Amino acid sequence: MTWMVYGANGYTGRLIAELAVKRGERPILAGRTREKVEPIADALGLEHRAFDLSQAQAHLEDVDAVVHCAGPFAHTSTAMVEACLKTRTHYLDITGEIDVFESIGLRDIDARRAGIVLLPGAGFDVVPTDCVAAILKNALPTATHLDLAFVVGGGASAGTTKTSVEAAAVGGRIRENGDLRSVRIGHRRRTAYFRSGPREVGSIPWGDVSTAYRSTGIPNITTFTIVPGVLGQLQQVFAPVLQAPIVQRVAKSVAGKVKGPDERKRANTRAEVFGEAWDAQTKVECAITTPNAYSLTADSVLRAIGKINGVAPGSHTPSSAFGADFVRELDGVVVSEVRLT
Repeated sequence: MTWMVYGANGYTGRLIAELAVKRGERPILAGRTREKVEPIADALGLEHRAFDLSQAQAHLEDVDAVVHCAGPFAHTSTAMVEACLKTRTHYLDITGEIDVFESIGLRDIDARRAGIVLLPGAGFDVVPTDCVAAILKNALPTATHLDLAFVVGGGASAGTTKTSVEAAAVGGRIRENGDLRSVRIGHRRRTAYFRSGPREVGSIPWGDVSTAYRSTGIPNITTFTIVPGVLGQLQQVFAPVLQAPIVQRVAKSVAGKVKGPDERKRANTRAEVFGEAWDAQTKVECAITTPNAYSLTADSVLRAIGKINGVAPGSHTPSSAFGADFVRELDGVVVSEVRLT
């Protein structure tokens, strides 16, 4: 299969390209500017292309699948998805942005007609959490509520930081009775029982309020991570300031200088996920430990590429594409047994 990494000069795109070569894959590396992509492709001995997203269709005609790594995806995914639909190219990305999941989910019929798979969230956002959601739904088919929590170690990349800058201006989101609802960040707090021990977490907007709903049909979903209690109040006060275009530009400029974790830090840090689902009578929970989030993303994307031709056409989540146990196939992942609480 001929496949491409677009945004290969970004932190995560480069990790995917490097791991692909180690595993004997030969993806085409691509990005907006030749000066940034060419040195990486030359170092790895790979073909490269440089094009703006407005020109994507012409460069995907001979490509079977593209891994889209150039975010923030709210600004870039639509053009790439459109090009993939026109060229009948499978689409994967590494987004965690709720609105991107929602918009790509609406292209299901278009994807079926084109005979392709649209798979946003093929990395840490949202493979582990989506699979935990599906595992819990399988254990408790009558579940009406779902909480998902995660913690990550090792720091963030520039791309992740830029996306977080945009999210901070918007606030929190939850799924309530099947509908998305805006709330303040940290509007709920709870204890998450990770494999390493209990941690207090606060609610945040995370992709699973979209994807887990599509994967499981559970109508009430909240996502959590470690959030200082004061953050929600601060976000409400400063959101109007954060929304100002000049503030966004300055903040993203600073974010662009952030360096992602180096190889040593990735090797020595991990991530954890906890999920709990319940109905009126029963609660079930599950916890997993994974490698560093960026390492898991590279591994997950490559395994997804290897399976993508066997997935029914349409718009998918990781678990709807590959099953709830997909996360168990990834390197270094440990999944606890589902526990009745």
